[in-house]
Amino acid sequence: MVDVFDEVEEQLRAERYRTLAKKSLPWVAAVTAAAVIGVGGYWGWTSYQTGLTDKASQAYQAALQTAQTQGPAKAFAGFKAVADTNAKGYKSLALMQMGAIRLEEKKTQEAVGYFDEAAKVAPSPMIGDLARLKSAFALMDTASYKDIETRLTPLAGEKSPYRVYAKEALAFAKLQAGDLAGARSEFVILANSLDANTSEAIRQRAQAAMQLIDSGSAKDLAAAVKAAATLPSAPPMMQMPPAVAPNAAQ
Repeated sequence: MVDVFDEVEEQLRAERYRTLAKKSLPWVAAVTAAAVIGVGGYWGWTSYQTGLTDKASQAYQAALQTAQTQGPAKAFAGFKAVADTNAKGYKSLALMQMGAIRLEEKKTQEAVGYFDEAAKVAPSPMIGDLARLKSAFALMDTASYKDIETRLTPLAGEKSPYRVYAKEALAFAKLQAGDLAGARSEFVILANSLDANTSEAIRQRAQAAMQLIDSGSAKDLAAAVKAAATLPSAPPMMQMPPAVAPNAAQ
């Protein structure tokens, strides 16, 4: 009798397993299909993004070539075409180029708009902070010191790749605002900086600015800016940091 019960129980268990399998099969198939679709979708998306970046890279290089051979204004449309894509790195670089072109045309506010947009879409701090720095430089001669300080202070942090340029720009901003004592203190720090990112040209500009302040010439703002512009390298509002390496745009 025990054997009969065991056999019946075994049959019932087998039947339950078959029923469970039948009920689970659609879910297992769905999960498997979702996994396959997910992997395929990721591969497809990656391929799409790679293709998009390659096209943007080629278009960006073509625009640069146009700028070199026909002039920046002629290249504006080419850079705009890149800026209209979804390749964030090249989109950001193209917007900065557009801003630089507008800045040359004395269209400061439009240039600042492009720089600010470039900062928003930048895929990395290296590119985004460069756009923010360019935006601040563009406003150096027109915005209030408070506005310039707000833009530059985050870029002057010790971990910022453009900290030295931001600190120099803040010093010139103080000079333009008439804060000669504050500006001189900043220039002293720059002139004696041991930061590896502080170039000899920056030290020379800092020393020259200190001499202007000490001689009393810096009280005449126009004279100070004009004198600074005649130094071996232009002051921060005129000189931009080195270009971002091409691979940073990926």
